[in-house]
Amino acid sequence: MNVRRTGSTRIPTVTVAALAAAGLLALSACSSSDTAAKGKDGKLNVTASFYPLEFLAQQIGGDHVNVTDLTKPGVEPHDLELTPKQTAALGESGAIVYLKGLQPSVDDAVKQSGVKHVADAASLTHLEEHGTEVDGHHHTTKDNGTGKGGEDEHEHGGHDHGHEHGGHDHGNSAAADPHIWLDPVKYAEVAKGVNKTLAEADPDHKADYQKNTDALVKKLGDLDASYRDGLKNRASETFITTHAAFGYLAERYGLVEEAIGGIDPEAEPSAARVKDLHKLAKDHGVSTVFFETLASPATAKTLASDLKLKTDVLDPLEGITDKSKGHDYFEVMTSNLKALQKALGAK
Repeated sequence: MNVRRTGSTRIPTVTVAALAAAGLLALSACSSSDTAAKGKDGKLNVTASFYPLEFLAQQIGGDHVNVTDLTKPGVEPHDLELTPKQTAALGESGAIVYLKGLQPSVDDAVKQSGVKHVADAASLTHLEEHGTEVDGHHHTTKDNGTGKGGEDEHEHGGHDHGHEHGGHDHGNSAAADPHIWLDPVKYAEVAKGVNKTLAEADPDHKADYQKNTDALVKKLGDLDASYRDGLKNRASETFITTHAAFGYLAERYGLVEEAIGGIDPEAEPSAARVKDLHKLAKDHGVSTVFFETLASPATAKTLASDLKLKTDVLDPLEGITDKSKGHDYFEVMTSNLKALQKALGAK
């Protein structure tokens, strides 16, 4: 073959070798990245920051994913600190599912991971600021002086919890509330976003991810209907919890959450807040003080003892342990519904 060179410059052998090596390194990096994104079994490696997102990834991914949860059972997600090994492993994920703002160490690690396919649950639905009290505004009982119900009656009637009435949140120390998974409707919105991320990371199984998502969203719709029907005819609507995890649930179903602490489950209540809760419990017919499985129940049990009230578990579902009243999200949410029905006198 005759090759015509027009003004060409001979490339030194060393340079050719260097370029070839660079090319091999690039190919090796891509190959390594692809291998990390999928395991030896060909499944997509997905890392979830804590249980509610692990559950979504498993339900949507099905047989096509291997899911790793950064928060081990029994560990309070708010307190999670990643090990260097976990941080390094995060970068080998094919997809990451997390909730920005809940776990600062995870936020930093995700930012540094270089992983392309990331679902941030906080961006997949609307977050609100909640404090120690969250009022659902949709009152349907005579409890708290609201008569037949309705927002106007609530605003101008006898439903005074000792705070200024401005928006949904009447508590202090309001902060962006991450507990979106306790509202089945918001959780379904997040599920749809996770589906999109997994499909982008593994387009070969896009149809299966969509099918699994549709089934999951339907189950969440059924759960929402169970809560609406199950809490419709109630004698009371105010409940006391250890920390402010149930604000979205309260808003969804027209309840009033009074939290002993704030968004952080380890936060200690002030003396003024404890005094406020004593009055609220008496004024609004509170029968039960709820505690949870992962945080200390001491404060809740002390308050209940002082007021001669019952105690029960209302699980914020931040993790599943042997103490959980159920083996998965749906079982625990059903248990929570039964606990609320009992505490609120629902028929």
